[in-house]
Amino acid sequence: MLSKLRKSNPLFQIFLWGYAIVSVYPLIWMVFYSLKDNNEIFVTNPFGFPTQLRFENYVSAISEFNVPQYFLNSVLVTVVTIFGTISLAVMFAYSAARLRWKGKTFAQMYVVIGMFVPVQVVMIPLAILVRDFNLTNTYASLIIPYIAFNLSFSTMVFFGFFRTIPNELEESACLDGANIYQTFFKIMLPLVKPSIATMVIFVFLAAWNEYPIALMLISAEALKTLPLGLQFFQGQFTTDWGAMGAAMTIASLPTVLIYILFSEQVEKAMTVGSAVKG
Repeated sequence: MLSKLRKSNPLFQIFLWGYAIVSVYPLIWMVFYSLKDNNEIFVTNPFGFPTQLRFENYVSAISEFNVPQYFLNSVLVTVVTIFGTISLAVMFAYSAARLRWKGKTFAQMYVVIGMFVPVQVVMIPLAILVRDFNLTNTYASLIIPYIAFNLSFSTMVFFGFFRTIPNELEESACLDGANIYQTFFKIMLPLVKPSIATMVIFVFLAAWNEYPIALMLISAEALKTLPLGLQFFQGQFTTDWGAMGAAMTIASLPTVLIYILFSEQVEKAMTVGSAVKG
């Protein structure tokens, strides 16, 4: 229906092109920003193409401001967070949506409540817990809270997808002699791949861009993530804005790549709702 509307309505095409330009331009502007000096950024040429491509901004960001270390820290924390969140959420959602066990309703409601608890409310108790468990200035002090904060929403998304799958698939697998683990990993899990791709993007963005918790729990230079590292580009008397733009461009590349890799699966997630019998 959308493709027919695009072909038949030129005004709709103009709207889509305009929306695409508005959406993409900030990324293009950031790349331009990373290739200018301070004078060109603020005075002579703030919005146009760089008059001189200053790739030394990238060299400065990498060599002087420890961006590679921040980048690796963010990658490690984000990857483990994604794996932990998706693994726990998809297993709990399957058990809550497809199995019968005592306390299921209470456990499900307990997880749902987590969606309505603001992060700011638990920051002080979180800092106390991290200190008491001797996790301050460790990767675990970020990974465990990140998983906990993303678990509720991820579980609800997977729960909704599992509820749309016909019971006949599990019944057929049971008749063929499959146990619950074989049914989950070989039949059910492949069917929710679009939702997994969707949640990978959401969890990635939440963990990759998170700043307040990292600022509160991490003070060791060797463990700081990219959002924390960017604040060090601002000096007491001057700021290397070009190098900061280069660092922001480097920090944005994984986000763009993740979306490109999983965009097809995300589109499928918007339309998935039934399983095909074969």
